[in-house]
Amino acid sequence: MIRGACLLLLVSILSGGAFAEDDKDHNHHEELTENQLGTVHFPVSCAATVQQPFTRGVALLHSFWYEEAEKEFLDIAKTDPHCAMAHWGVAMSIWHQLWNHPDEKVIARGLSESRQAEKLAATATPREKGFIAAIVAFYGNSRQGDSNDSDYEHRATAYSDAMKKVYEANPDDHEAAAFYALSLLASERDNDETFAARKQAASVLEKLFAIEPDHPGVAHYLIHTYDKPQLAELGIPAARRYAMIAPAAPHALHMPSHIFARVGLWQDDIKSNLASVEATRKTAAMGMGGEGHQFHAMSFLVYAYLQSGREDEAAKIIAGLKTMPKMESMYGPDYNAQSRAEAEFPALYDLELRRWSDAAALTPPKDAMPGDLEVIYWARTIGAARAGDLTQAHKDLRQLSDLRQKFRDEKKTGYAEGADQDYREAEAWILHAEGEDDKATGILRALADKNDKLGNEPQSVPEREMLADMLLEAKRPQESLIEYQTDLKVNPNRFNGLAGAARAAEAAGKQKEANEYYAQLVKICEGGDSTRPELSRAKELVAKK
Repeated sequence: MIRGACLLLLVSILSGGAFAEDDKDHNHHEELTENQLGTVHFPVSCAATVQQPFTRGVALLHSFWYEEAEKEFLDIAKTDPHCAMAHWGVAMSIWHQLWNHPDEKVIARGLSESRQAEKLAATATPREKGFIAAIVAFYGNSRQGDSNDSDYEHRATAYSDAMKKVYEANPDDHEAAAFYALSLLASERDNDETFAARKQAASVLEKLFAIEPDHPGVAHYLIHTYDKPQLAELGIPAARRYAMIAPAAPHALHMPSHIFARVGLWQDDIKSNLASVEATRKTAAMGMGGEGHQFHAMSFLVYAYLQSGREDEAAKIIAGLKTMPKMESMYGPDYNAQSRAEAEFPALYDLELRRWSDAAALTPPKDAMPGDLEVIYWARTIGAARAGDLTQAHKDLRQLSDLRQKFRDEKKTGYAEGADQDYREAEAWILHAEGEDDKATGILRALADKNDKLGNEPQSVPEREMLADMLLEAKRPQESLIEYQTDLKVNPNRFNGLAGAARAAEAAGKQKEANEYYAQLVKICEGGDSTRPELSRAKELVAKK
């Protein structure tokens, strides 16, 4: 039943909807109500006529519907030219706190808006002045000569420190508390294995969630807070709640899937993202902003389909990318979600299905950005190595090396670290193909140990699962089984993790354990149409019980 409903919705998503052309010229955010966006209380000292629109703008901010929030605050500034907080709202709308680092153009505009808010703040309340001072701290704190990532970290920390003052000065203000908690997530230190910022944010948000279960920001930020395998179970209540709080916001419909994916609830994951993509396309057809965000939801869909034995549905999404019109990048100059999807989805599909020759033959999409090329050459190298074509594998590995150096030269630390990790994964498979298993497994084990502690979300096959695969191919089934079991605690209900654990248990003479893994595999693929041999084997054994 679920599968049938999902397929009908997917057909709707891939074909798009028909809406009146006049919709594109109408500000539909004006029609959004509390029941559609959640309950927010943010009093301001501006004209009484803009109080309701301002509250709506803040609700839009809390669901990261930044494009519509910006329109709302710009409208408020026109209606009440003396409203300082309208300019605060614009400055907040153009900083996408957990998505990307603003470029120089955005920073200049944000600083202009926040300075304008300062100029108009003579009659503002002390509370409002605190919010304005915090956004000025972000846009006005630059460290010339630092890398992009380091400069951003400095700005985000300055903002969070200022928001802490607002929070402490207004202990009963739930908006101050919610925005402070978000600032802790935005300023989180890279590679923090302690999750200190997340735990601090959770201590603020959980109290609010008990008091205001319909506040969109509280549920939303709790999901982001707990978006780690070590914490994900704690995020299930917020995940169940958020989509009900703000059913009109596409991002609110998607966000629960961050938790569902972490705990391996693939059907819940699929339903969330089908609803999100449908809502995104509907609102985009009405002229509302945020159309490019659908690719993130589609990424989760492809991943969940592949884990639950629905390869045909994943293939339909990939095929549908070719017919979609080109959209403007929404994540800054270094990342285009559409071109990344065109590169990443086929790569994920081929590697998950172990179609090594197909992965080795992947070609970069038109207008591919450097980050997209890095994904392609990572998949090509692994595919070629596992298909036995070492000449091509080494050639593609050199392409990866060049891209890694490019990111280093441009001081793009995050991209460079990601490229380095992908380089080492690909290098490990070449070493394995060359018989250097000790070196290869050493590389993958180091990567797996690091990423398991950090709780990083895998783009494709987790490193520990790769390590387990490699050990199984090296005829070390008992060691392989241990690695599969360890990985399934971090990445539960992955198709290849369960299938691999079953094969390793069989090879180690532990048929009872193998049968348990095969049974789990059959269960997560219920309603699917996969013909993968691992699933056929699992169904055969389960049927004999």
